[in-house]
This record gives sequence, C-alpha cells and structure tokens, in this order.
Amino acid sequence: MAAGKWKAYEYAKEYFADGTFDMDNAALGLTAALFLSTSNANTLSVGTGVYGDLTNEVANAFGYTTGGQALTGEVWTHSGGTVTFDADNVIWTASGGSITARFGVIYCNATVNTIVKPLLCVCLLESVGPADVTATTGNTLTIAMNASGILTLSGADSD
Repeated sequence: MAAGKWKAYEYAKEYFADGTFDMDNAALGLTAALFLSTSNANTLSVGTGVYGDLTNEVANAFGYTTGGQALTGEVWTHSGGTVTFDADNVIWTASGGSITARFGVIYCNATVNTIVKPLLCVCLLESVGPADVTATTGNTLTIAMNASGILTLSGADSD
C-alpha cells in the first residue's frame, strides 16, 4: 500500500534546526514502526517528541517486532533546487496471524544529543483515507514510501 505523505513532528523541526538530526549519520539508526488507529502517533506535537511518548504500537507478534525495523537504502537526491530524503520500502511478513496498523512512524533508534529515540515523522498508511491496513498470514504489510520521498526541502533562491 502506498503511504500517505510523511509529516514531520514539531520537535523534529527543532532537531533539524539545532543540528540534532544529521541525516547523513548512519548512527541515527532510522527505524520505521507501526501504530494502531488508537495511537497518539498522528499528533504532531506529542509529548517531548520521543518514541517513548507514543501509545498503542502494534503488538510484538505475527511477524512484527516491537520497535519496528531499520530503514535501508537511505538516499539524498538533488533536483532543481529541491533536496529529497528517501529510503527503501519497509516490509513485514505476517506469520501465524494478522498484522494490522494505521500509522507508520520513523524515529531515531539511538540517543542523539542526550535525546533518547527522537521522533522524525509519521504517515497514514492508507493514502486514500483513514483506514487500517492488514496483512494476513503469508502476506506482507509494506510501507511503500510516498512518491515525494520521506522529506523534501525546497525554497526559492534569494539575491
């Protein structure tokens, strides 16, 4: 399923500005996790902006491991004054039961500048509307990264 657009958490914007997020640093351990419709994950100003503030992550079962899985294939591209950060799709295979989720969250699975597991962004997993997505046994739940990438930075040139 195609993920909706990723939305940066409020604290993430500060972390970009103050240098906490160095997106070229593999030590950030960027990780994608799944959350239920009852989660506060879609609240952009959640708590202090860390993974521990989030509620109702998908349970550790049926092919999903609490905490999610590391992103792979992270890449920056530059085109016409726009810089885009993207990564490979994230895939879980359901086994012995179903994996059901509503939101995907990307966070740093590390302590960065004394901040334990800071949040980066969240997306609605079903891009056509607020609905749960489910992978039944033997099938996959895939976060197909949005065509616009995870983060896009652009701005007009100034003289």
